[in-house]
Amino acid sequence: MSDMKSVLSSFCTGVAVITARGADGRPVGMAVQSFSSVSLDPPLVCFCPARTSSTWPRIQAAGAFAVNILAADQRELCRRFAVTGGDKFAGVPWRAGGNGSPLLDGVLATVECDVEAVLDGGDHAIALGRVTALTAHREGAPLLYFRRTYGRLPGSPGAGAAPRTLSSSAMSSSMAAARSRSEA
Repeated sequence: MSDMKSVLSSFCTGVAVITARGADGRPVGMAVQSFSSVSLDPPLVCFCPARTSSTWPRIQAAGAFAVNILAADQRELCRRFAVTGGDKFAGVPWRAGGNGSPLLDGVLATVECDVEAVLDGGDHAIALGRVTALTAHREGAPLLYFRRTYGRLPGSPGAGAAPRTLSSSAMSSSMAAARSRSEA
């Protein structure tokens, strides 16, 4: 197991915060580095929460969630959502997305999803989400995780671009164009 962790830490990942509204209406969230695009048609993404997570069952029960893609300047926000317990949302500005899930201020982008399926992934679950909305909020460097530490890309773009939200038809057109260029 330690060899697997050591070797796989050589793969650089982005960092995101998965958020939802719990059954009690309160926001819940967790940091993940296992977020990925799965399919363009239908539009699916996934993340892999640990089976031991106390937050994941609340997100799953909500039936919908948001993926908040973190920027390089959001290390502290990531750390806040990476711990167990406490009020992770205290002092964190956010607004409700179209599906009710918290969209965190200052992130690079958000992806709103409905829970499509949950698959067995050993000591983790594989949560598939059907994308219902996408918004690119700003330009900037992503928060990266590599060899058990945070990093950033050198010479990455700064802030300044206006948010771009894609409608369902624009999202379908964008995905069709990407599919025609993709080999993977």
